[in-house]
Amino acid sequence: MVVSFSNLEEFPVEVKVYKKPSTPVIKNKAKELENEKLTRLGECVVESANPAADLTWMKNNQPLVDDGKTVIIRSTVTKDPITGLSSSSSSLEYTARKEDVTSQFTCTAKHKMGVNQVSAPETFPIHYPTETVNLQVVSQSPIREGDDVTLKCQADGNPPPTSFNFNIKGKKVTVTDKNVYTLTGVTRDDSGVYKCSLLDNDVMESTQIVTVSFLDVSLNPTGKVLKKFGENLVVSLEKNASNEANVTWTKDNRKLDKLPDFSQLTYSDAGLYVCNVSIEGIRQSLSFELTVEGVPRITSLTKQRSYDGKHKVLTCEAEGSPKPDVQWSVNGTNDETSYVNGKATFKLTVVPSKNLTVSCLVTNNLGYDTKDISVFSQKNADGTEQAKVIVGVVVGLFLAAALVGLIYWLYIKKTRQGTWKTGEKEAGTSEESKKLEENNHKADV
Repeated sequence: MVVSFSNLEEFPVEVKVYKKPSTPVIKNKAKELENEKLTRLGECVVESANPAADLTWMKNNQPLVDDGKTVIIRSTVTKDPITGLSSSSSSLEYTARKEDVTSQFTCTAKHKMGVNQVSAPETFPIHYPTETVNLQVVSQSPIREGDDVTLKCQADGNPPPTSFNFNIKGKKVTVTDKNVYTLTGVTRDDSGVYKCSLLDNDVMESTQIVTVSFLDVSLNPTGKVLKKFGENLVVSLEKNASNEANVTWTKDNRKLDKLPDFSQLTYSDAGLYVCNVSIEGIRQSLSFELTVEGVPRITSLTKQRSYDGKHKVLTCEAEGSPKPDVQWSVNGTNDETSYVNGKATFKLTVVPSKNLTVSCLVTNNLGYDTKDISVFSQKNADGTEQAKVIVGVVVGLFLAAALVGLIYWLYIKKTRQGTWKTGEKEAGTSEESKKLEENNHKADV
């Protein structure tokens, strides 16, 4: 105010005092939201502000806009008559969807004093009815006889159902306060169709086919099998499986392309045969050990000189099982003995002082066989070779003389033929006549 003798003047001043609001808080929150149903979510409140703060609802940091249908926002401001400070509140009605189960809702307060303030984020469970049911088979794969199999029924509703009906191969079984049913020690007869459904809605169900894998194998013969050489052996394999079985054979741990033909057994057929039959997750092995026996039979008896030329090596080869023993009719050095697949080889080194007939005798508990071979002494062998050389030389000389005579006869014949052709008198020289006479004379003698 300005006072003078003549006048009084007033100059008014307006003073504004700003106050930052309190941090926004969401109160009266809903316990849950229902799918596609408009529900009051909560109320956002800020207090003691001047001027009043503006409130904005946010979902996942994006502002919500009142559309009058799915989102309805109502805001109010109250002023304290004593302090003159204002409190702002905003209520949110929201139509939730199933995907909002993870949505975060916040409230932002805007004021002239400083930056915006944001409430703590809130999430809400979304309730919605079951739309689908899913049946799961909880077990190792493949399912084998003797396994335990758990059937687990799940529904997509929220909150999820806690009780279900199980259809166990046509038989209805109700379980409460759990969603599983266990089959213990299943067999192949438990294979079939299984279902589960809601207690109050049998139409809403889920189906699974349970297949119990099994493998039955029968092999004949098995164990130890004894057969005679040349006999027939019939091997039969029977199998019954839940699906196609794979069959492989091994003989003495070596894989075979197929089982041999045993229509006429030989010693090489003897061995341990293992049949492996398998399907996914199941494998069985059966075996038989085949022994082929027979009387020994000598297949070959030969002789040859040793490398140094001073000895004779006799080789006696025989077939038979059990392994045959050998007996020689003369003494010598046994160099080698082998026995493979029923075939035995025996070698004997000798130094004969005279011509011999050597016998090889092979025996086993089923019988025997023998064979002889002539062996010459080293001296007689050398004399025989010398005689062969002399005879060869004599025969060679005789052939050479005959060849010369044949050539001379052809020459004389050709000469005479030439004389007849010219029509000359067949006389010749005096020397030729003389030679002819001498030859004729010698011939007469």
